Amino acid sequence: MKTIVGVQFRKGGKVYYFDPAGQDIHKYDNVIVETIRGVECGTVVLGPVDKELGEKFTSLKQIMRKATEEDLAKIEENHKKEKEAYKICQEKIAKRGLEMKLVEAEYTFDNSKLLFYFTADGRVDFRELVKDLAYVFRTRIELRQIGVRDETKLLGGIGICGRPLCCSTHLTDFIPVSIKMAKEQNLSLNPTKISGNCGRLMCCLKHEQETYEYLNATLPNNGDIVETPDKQKGKVASVNIFRQTVRVLIEKDDEKEIVEYPVEEIKFKPHKKKNAKISDEEYKELQQLEDKGGSSKLNEGEA
Repeated sequence: MKTIVGVQFRKGGKVYYFDPAGQDIHKYDNVIVETIRGVECGTVVLGPVDKELGEKFTSLKQIMRKATEEDLAKIEENHKKEKEAYKICQEKIAKRGLEMKLVEAEYTFDNSKLLFYFTADGRVDFRELVKDLAYVFRTRIELRQIGVRDETKLLGGIGICGRPLCCSTHLTDFIPVSIKMAKEQNLSLNPTKISGNCGRLMCCLKHEQETYEYLNATLPNNGDIVETPDKQKGKVASVNIFRQTVRVLIEKDDEKEIVEYPVEEIKFKPHKKKNAKISDEEYKELQQLEDKGGSSKLNEGEA
């Protein structure tokens, strides 16, 4: 068994594990650690806890120390310097006429590296820009191209639900989301209603997907032929997922009638997996929203 702590360097970011090295570390403490990017300050979000030694925890770096008042003051100073660096980089981008959108500038804690995050439609030749920035800031410069979902995660915001965005609060990784999820959850396929601030399908479509898959598996499909309790055959007109009821269209002589039944009272051929189909028109309209990938580091460079 080994005692470890989980450290997060930005809200909603990945959790990295470190060895507390016998120090009195508690949750929400600010700590100074060494990472592949250099010395950084992070917040303890997990631990200390005891874990079985495995491949994931065999070579953990130790926490250097708890953050002091001087360290926190340095972080505030870095934030001010980042704003100035952002403005300068924007000016350099405009001067070079590069087709890229600057998202954020970030200094490492020890100022050994200055990172610039940007978005662009394709690859950008920023070699001369890196030289310009290195000349101005006299430190190691790294430019990192990110996707629109990463941009939204960095900037944050409020979703249509009125709450802070999932990606910038509790989601540490982007999860695959598809338009079939929206169809299976009986949501409107209007792109403005099921897309998030980033313009891609909302991550929250995945949150309840397993529940919908389970509930849909117990229901027939629209258009299926079922047998009612009074031994009549009818066609499924609609289903209510949460109430677990089925509205059946029954034809008697020349008359048609829709009757609602609890699903356990009708007989139908069960489905192993509910298949949510979409029309070609719906697919063409929504395929641009489908995002099966996570972070997209398309283009990186440093000097």
